[in-house]
Amino acid sequence: MDEVNRTEVSSRVFTLPNCLSFVRLALVPVFLVLLISGDYVLALVTLVISSVTDFLDGVIARRFNQISRLGQLLDPAADRLFIFATLIGLAIQQIVPWWLVLAILGRDVVLLVLGVILANHRYGPLPVHHLGKVATFCLFYALPIIMIGQAFPAVGFVTDPIGWAFAIWGAFLYWWAGIIYLRETIRVVRIPLPNEPSASDTLGA
Repeated sequence: MDEVNRTEVSSRVFTLPNCLSFVRLALVPVFLVLLISGDYVLALVTLVISSVTDFLDGVIARRFNQISRLGQLLDPAADRLFIFATLIGLAIQQIVPWWLVLAILGRDVVLLVLGVILANHRYGPLPVHHLGKVATFCLFYALPIIMIGQAFPAVGFVTDPIGWAFAIWGAFLYWWAGIIYLRETIRVVRIPLPNEPSASDTLGA
């Protein structure tokens, strides 16, 4: 933990890890077009390239001390966009139901609202809960596994149950983590700010 705290976070923009993250972001619309057109093999290749760049930018950032504030925003943003693109593409192809798309997008809308509430109370974003990380991990791997079954139907009887197990479990954990964030937001905003009178002070005035 101390080692992480001592790691310098720079404000540089054009670092190699950030450039790799920009490549990942640029691949999102390419991936979505391929997925919607039903070219699952090329879509999987694009996803593999994205995963490789994701791995490389993390290794390079840590190894050469190129961790930046922009990179800390770009990396999770690219992960989220790939999850959303995969969900929307598979839903358009009627491979996954739209309720799954709405469930996952709805949870992120809730977190966005919570972020606005925290900002209005002069608080920053809440720390990422481990359940949220596990949920993102499940979804990040569930959808490509489902895609494998579409690209290579011969293995679908193996990949489909695994992919759906990850997807349903990931969606459940996604909302479980969201409920934890909601409870924590309610707890935090009830804490009086240093220059703000408490409820007892107000009542006693």
